[in-house]
Amino acid sequence: MPNTTLPPGPKGLALVRPLYHFTHQPLDFIVSTQRKYGDTARFRFLKFPVYFFNRPSLIEEILITQSGKFIKSADLREGSRVLGNGLLTSEGEFWRRQRKLAQPAFHRERVKAYAPVMTSYAEQMLETWSDGEPREVRAEMMQLTLKIAARTLFGADLEADTVRIIGESLAAAIQQFDARVKTGFLLPTSWPTPGNIRSRRAVDRLDEILYRIIDQRRNGHAETEDLLSMLLSARDESGAGMDSKQLRDEVMTLLLAGHETTATTLAWTFYLLAQNSRAESELFAELRAVIPSGVPTHEDLPKLRITEAIVRESLRLYPPAWAMGRQAIEDCTIGGYHVPRNTTIYMSHWVVQRDARYFDEPEQFRPERWMDSLQKTLPRFAYFPFGGGPRVCIGASFAMMEATLLLAAIASRFRLTLAPDQTIELWPSITLRPRNGIRMLVSKR
Repeated sequence: MPNTTLPPGPKGLALVRPLYHFTHQPLDFIVSTQRKYGDTARFRFLKFPVYFFNRPSLIEEILITQSGKFIKSADLREGSRVLGNGLLTSEGEFWRRQRKLAQPAFHRERVKAYAPVMTSYAEQMLETWSDGEPREVRAEMMQLTLKIAARTLFGADLEADTVRIIGESLAAAIQQFDARVKTGFLLPTSWPTPGNIRSRRAVDRLDEILYRIIDQRRNGHAETEDLLSMLLSARDESGAGMDSKQLRDEVMTLLLAGHETTATTLAWTFYLLAQNSRAESELFAELRAVIPSGVPTHEDLPKLRITEAIVRESLRLYPPAWAMGRQAIEDCTIGGYHVPRNTTIYMSHWVVQRDARYFDEPEQFRPERWMDSLQKTLPRFAYFPFGGGPRVCIGASFAMMEATLLLAAIASRFRLTLAPDQTIELWPSITLRPRNGIRMLVSKR
């Protein structure tokens, strides 16, 4: 007989409240769900079955062992309004083709060559900082990483006004996504609501910038080896290249997804360091010893062990991707439980990476935990800030190098302390952001 065992979960009228709880307070919901039902739980949001799997072995089944039985969840596919059919949202053979085309841009030697660009842009930013002044650190990191992504991947030097437009447009699109989450995506995007109109205008502004970058490269004669050049020269079996729409989707995905996550990681990292004097002192000592010039290089990375450990610990406590979703495209069994076709499954980095079964004092910021053999002894998927399996983040090595180099470059020159009279509020939207940013005072070192 086929397996029909279902995970535990609420029944009857108790099904109504969880939907509101999940859409309005998702972090609190997934934590309380695990405490009540364990690593596996089942809900029905309206007519949609939803499972939560928050055990490393079960996450491995979903992302690796049985990955072919799942596609991205509907809420992520909602991102196609902005990202189009790029690497993050596409599926099947088309996704495999696009991934293969983009992969060379993230090979080890290519990523290594990006390091001087990263530190150069960091130096340019730091030249605008003055001793003792306040800075909204997440906004600063967003501008910095956006410029780096545009230059390294697409050979584009973005002007300040263009950076501002991209930032404002991205914020408008994410705010509308957040609003649609709270209504369960019930209102069609075609309806002329104020939010839908603002979102469409934001995407139009982004399109104008990206198509301009693509057209300039198509009509130029520069011999470059960045990602955009690879995509422009790619040909399928029939000899046809990508049309402008597909190029736009890939550029949009890697430009926006590539810079936003690193910027958010750095913002949370400075927030954590400002509250942990011991970790901050150890970081400063390492930077004085390894990069007395204040300008880190790729060759310094193996010696920046504390710096990298701080980034890893920040990613554990405040993972940009706080949860990830998949939708079953066929009936299957995960962890002994029946998963019907069309079931949505969520796996939460926020829950698993703060689980005391895998991390001592899981709520504490302890970078030193990454200095020993922890990474080797952890269960696979007890720590997965970049996902895993065939769809692991294509830019994981790029992001880790960038975050480590930028942290080293900034902390070598400035100490950042929290500005008074502010409340740091978590905003679990597409990524785990500080809702109103993080204001910090910068002091020259």
